Amino acid sequence: MDVSLVIRQRLVELGLEQKDLAAAAEVTESYISQLLTRKKLPPAPDRTDVYGKMELLLKIPAGKLSKLADLQRKDELRRSLGDPPPPLLHEVRELILRKCPPVKKDQIRAIFEKEPFGEFERLVTQKLLDVVKKVAKEELESENWLHLVARLTGRTYEQMRVVILEFLDTDVFNVSAESCIAFLDPLIESWDIDLASFGMEIVLNRRLAPGSPRKFEFVEREPDEPFGGEAGLKKFLRDRSLSGDAAEDEIEFLKKLRFKGKRPTPLYYYRELQNLRDPLHFRWPVEGAGEQGG
Repeated sequence: MDVSLVIRQRLVELGLEQKDLAAAAEVTESYISQLLTRKKLPPAPDRTDVYGKMELLLKIPAGKLSKLADLQRKDELRRSLGDPPPPLLHEVRELILRKCPPVKKDQIRAIFEKEPFGEFERLVTQKLLDVVKKVAKEELESENWLHLVARLTGRTYEQMRVVILEFLDTDVFNVSAESCIAFLDPLIESWDIDLASFGMEIVLNRRLAPGSPRKFEFVEREPDEPFGGEAGLKKFLRDRSLSGDAAEDEIEFLKKLRFKGKRPTPLYYYRELQNLRDPLHFRWPVEGAGEQGG
């Protein structure tokens, strides 16, 4: 039994029509029709709010539709795992390139085209999607925000809800041109990437998503190294009474220390520095050791 079958059965039992379900879920009849005819995969439960609204109207136990949708999506995923990822739609790629700095556009385009929808293009696309999805999910219940975006894109409120629900349910392999026009285009002002470190900065439309630019770093670290370095080491270096006479090579040594599950204090680094300097803790090479006797 799948989502569409359960919904159709309850509609018949309760004498309801698709338009009643569309009104309850605050979506278009077309969206409901595609869902019930299996032209559209049920949206992921954690990316939509329609199941709760439908269950309330259809008098279905809370969570039942979500569970069925989750199982149905997992079955579909198992069937499609063997297929290679399709290349990104031309319109989507062009939109993404249009938002990057003009001075880097040709260079980034060359990387994209060298390996269609390779790791680099997926990385950029996924991060842009993640940022915009976060905004869209936070604003899903805001009628004012939805009306504003609807006006900017020439849609009705119900059409906008459908678009946002479909957008939240998409992934980097299935993003549509419509989703890009509806969200990526108006929400993202620009993005930039450091091609050496892959650090990204994404600037959003302040009218639709106020706040500072989103910044992301993709740097290789040791397995147990906290992001940005050890807090205890930073405090040690700032406290001149502890680290004032530490030499550059000594600081480099302290930076390379690794800890599994423990976070050392500034005092630890001070004591480690003293241990490093104490000649009793080291064996000095004996002159002539290892030489063959004559």
